[in-house]
Amino acid sequence: MTDKDSGMKDKLKGTKDKAVGSTKDAYGDATDDLSKQAEGKAQKAKGEVEKKVGEAKDDNNDRK
Repeated sequence: MTDKDSGMKDKLKGTKDKAVGSTKDAYGDATDDLSKQAEGKAQKAKGEVEKKVGEAKDDNNDRK
C-alpha cells in the first residue's frame, strides 16, 4: 500500500465511523438509551478525527 492510499483509508474509515455513530446516536435518542447515544456521539467524534488524519496525510503527500 502506498502513502497516498493511507489517507484514503483513514478518510473511508472515518466516514464509516461517522455514519455508524450517527445511527447509534439516533437510536439512543429515539429509545432514551443514554449509553447508546453517548457511544454514538463518541464514534462520530472518532470518525471526524480519522477523516481529518486522512486529509492531513493527503495534504502531506500532495506536497511531496
